[in-house]
Amino acid sequence: MTIAKKISASIEKASFIRKMFEEGARLKAQFGAENVYDFSLGNPNLMPPEAFRTALKTVVEESAQGAHSYMPNVGYPFVRKAVADYIAAEQGAALTENEIIMTCGAAGALNVTFKTLLDPGDEVLCPAPYFVEYNFYVDNHGGVLKTVSTKPDFNLDLDAMAAAITEKTKAVLINSPNNPTGQIYPKTDLDALGALLTEKGKAFGTTIYLISDEPYRKIVYDGNTVPSIFASYKEALIATSYSKDISVPGERIGFIAVHPEAAYKKDLLSGMALTNRTLGFVNAPALMQRVIGKIQGVTVDMTPYERNRKLFCEGLADAGYTFTTPPGAFYLFPKSPIADDVAFVAELQAERILVVPGTGFGGPGHFRIAYCCDEQSIVNALPGFAKVMKKYK
Repeated sequence: MTIAKKISASIEKASFIRKMFEEGARLKAQFGAENVYDFSLGNPNLMPPEAFRTALKTVVEESAQGAHSYMPNVGYPFVRKAVADYIAAEQGAALTENEIIMTCGAAGALNVTFKTLLDPGDEVLCPAPYFVEYNFYVDNHGGVLKTVSTKPDFNLDLDAMAAAITEKTKAVLINSPNNPTGQIYPKTDLDALGALLTEKGKAFGTTIYLISDEPYRKIVYDGNTVPSIFASYKEALIATSYSKDISVPGERIGFIAVHPEAAYKKDLLSGMALTNRTLGFVNAPALMQRVIGKIQGVTVDMTPYERNRKLFCEGLADAGYTFTTPPGAFYLFPKSPIADDVAFVAELQAERILVVPGTGFGGPGHFRIAYCCDEQSIVNALPGFAKVMKKYK
């Protein structure tokens, strides 16, 4: 054994996504990439908006002495102010630049947060289905991720959440709109969750944080909006990125926002400034900070995602699939017609269709479709979805 046993075991746990990559590469080599319908990866396929490209050119041309030097670990003050001004309006909270920490994407934001909050053995509760990388982010810092069941439509089950909270619970991690389901948690549920965490925190003599992972916040449909968690709970933090709403996942730029009325705000911010550095990020990329500082509120045109959602929902419904129409993000999470979602996904692969088993997201009996893809791939794949479903009707 040349690598750590823990990492070796983690590789096995992450095998579903890895197997999708391997199978996809094999099928594309055999049949040609245009004849393989790959809905396995949530990689935005839209070009960044023109405002991003314009800002990027401007920032490059403006670069002066010191533009690429070290900066405060938490990011440029003028960028944090631009972010704070926008998020203050979005969240309905009196945020300033002092409550913003620029990070290397949402993954960096979550790792910085967990490094700051968790002692060995502390528990983080997360509604399932959920983004599987959360397991690793929490484990990286000595914590334990505990999943909590949701309702059939993937909304929060507050009774299940209440039963799962113990004296070891340090945080609840939510993701809305959700990956893999696309569900948006309504304000009534967030208010009830905030009240629950307040009650449990008092009972155990602890502070239980609510962490909201929000990279899909702006990808919503049918007039839906994503409620403010700051309006529902004061011991709250937002971890997010610009990866999805302006289609720049490779640029690794995001931020943490801390509720301005959090009881231990000073300690949180000091801890995050330290962990941003000691985890090796040091600071978020300077170039991208200056770019996003100029384009707060800008997004890609979501119309193609909305078209793809409609096309998939209509086609899968006609074929007999059961699913909850997602109000946000760019994922569908249909039920598998058989209990073994891994076996069902293998049958779809025989039609050169690549999706991910729900088991990999803590949602067995389902499978995830990422529809951030070209429309023709969906059109070409729908007959294959229908063909496989016919076996079980």
